[in-house]
Amino acid sequence: MRVQQQSKSKIPLLGDSNNSLVLLIAINALLFIILNGLKVIYLLSYDNINAEVLFQKQILQWFVLPANTESLFNKPWVIFSYMFSHYSVWGLITTCLWLWAFGYILQDLTGNNKLIPLYIYGGFIGAVFFLLSIQFIPAFQNNLQPFIGGSAAVMCVAVAATTLAPDYRIFPMLNGGIPLWVLTVIFAAIDFGSIAKDSSSQGLAHLMAGAFGFIFIKQLRKGNDWSKWMNNFINWINDLFNPEKKYNKQNEKEKLFYKSEGKPYSKKANLTQKKLDEILDKINKEGYHMLSDEEKEFLTRASNEEL
Repeated sequence: MRVQQQSKSKIPLLGDSNNSLVLLIAINALLFIILNGLKVIYLLSYDNINAEVLFQKQILQWFVLPANTESLFNKPWVIFSYMFSHYSVWGLITTCLWLWAFGYILQDLTGNNKLIPLYIYGGFIGAVFFLLSIQFIPAFQNNLQPFIGGSAAVMCVAVAATTLAPDYRIFPMLNGGIPLWVLTVIFAAIDFGSIAKDSSSQGLAHLMAGAFGFIFIKQLRKGNDWSKWMNNFINWINDLFNPEKKYNKQNEKEKLFYKSEGKPYSKKANLTQKKLDEILDKINKEGYHMLSDEEKEFLTRASNEEL
């Protein structure tokens, strides 16, 4: 089954408790509130200069990814916490806006269970190459600013969504819509332009995170789902705390893919590769939500039968 067919798992509603996109944005916003709330306490307790220094030394350093690997050994969790932490309002806003744009499209194309793994993979790959570049590339050792924010993770999500459907159309009212790849080029230009003067090592981190998003989708097309183990782990954790709502793979399959509203002896379109390709092309350009009920039914049948 081609990866585009997974888009038949509908995007969760905004208020759904299992919406990965809302969850990621909520975590980023919560950590931002916590960090800046603590900073306010420092500002009320010390003068501005001392407050800033003490806050970064006593609080912020436990969340950001340091350029010094020796410091990393004392707080290894920061290789994950940094990608959810933001110190500035502008950093939080840009991360959340771009994450919403590309995350929504990714959910439209693949369902709800690829976004969080891609975000974490992207942040982790970005952290690894950030540290390696400082250690082994002399030109990058002049700037030892710590790494903070979800920019590398969002770059991974953006490239993954674009690789999956580069001709996916946004703003369809504007002369048929703007291809997704155009939005990605704009995002990449802004992203790399904003960090070029500050940290070349972060630029390499973003580049490699994006490369991983590309590879992830290529492997997914081949049937290698690198997010599966992570989703299984998340479901296992969820089962521990919610045994009454224990995850059931079979039930999910029936919920997402099975439809029983069809009438007996109703006329059904023949399953042909040409018809399937036309529907998949429509998903790439307009999204799954633009399919008619007949096309959705055809896609469901095609996923369960061999053409």
